[in-house]
Amino acid sequence: MAGTNEPKLSVSLIQYNIEWEDVNQNLQQIEYLLSSSTPSDLYILPETFSTGFTMQARQFAEEESGPTLQWMKEKARMLNAVLMGSTIIKEGKHVYNRLLWVSPEGILGRYDKRHLFRIGGEHENYSPGKSRVTFTLKGFRILPLICYYLRFPVFSRNRNDYDILVYVANWPAPRQHVWNTLLQARAIENQCVVLGVSRVGKDGDGTDHIGGTAVINPYGQIKATLGNTPGVLNYDITLSEIREFRKKFPVWKDADEFTMPM
Repeated sequence: MAGTNEPKLSVSLIQYNIEWEDVNQNLQQIEYLLSSSTPSDLYILPETFSTGFTMQARQFAEEESGPTLQWMKEKARMLNAVLMGSTIIKEGKHVYNRLLWVSPEGILGRYDKRHLFRIGGEHENYSPGKSRVTFTLKGFRILPLICYYLRFPVFSRNRNDYDILVYVANWPAPRQHVWNTLLQARAIENQCVVLGVSRVGKDGDGTDHIGGTAVINPYGQIKATLGNTPGVLNYDITLSEIREFRKKFPVWKDADEFTMPM
């Protein structure tokens, strides 16, 4: 039986209509949604949360010390929580779709998208990341991945190195069935909690998005979802629900060994 002091992580998943290439408007939208959210340990924003999934990468790229990161630091301090989401960052001659992990203390973690969405021309406008990164919060090990990664189960494979798998995305409506199905598949095969955070609305290229932000448990069950509604999805995760399932049904012990390219 789980004790009353068992590790618990409160998460808030933010879903909204990202205004195309309008940083100020998007940050204002997020601030409004944050103001209506219940207190959480971790707030998660969609992929390219401040601009939308634009291929005008160099035009909208900021230095990592730029205004978007400063805004994230301010909000993390205000909320006394970690704020996570991807934005467009330039570093020398490279531009990255970079996920930032910002704590109340201002500690910064980063993860650059490795699998770039060829069909949308992302590989021509962004540089790929080189490594897989996990973060730890309140005893929970968290693996963040960005959008297109959902199609690559090898890179997502749980090597007993994470408890929660996060996908931040701008997932298009015509492939919503893929989003829903693969989120559940990744939870089942990796025996973890999966958090999928996407957006709603039409982007500047005319592509529709219908959200589907959701929490999936290790059994592959959808525990909570926002559907196609802008808003904040709040959910509490207990570490026992993950560990007890993996102990009861230790499929991971029979998984194939492999070396992941880095």
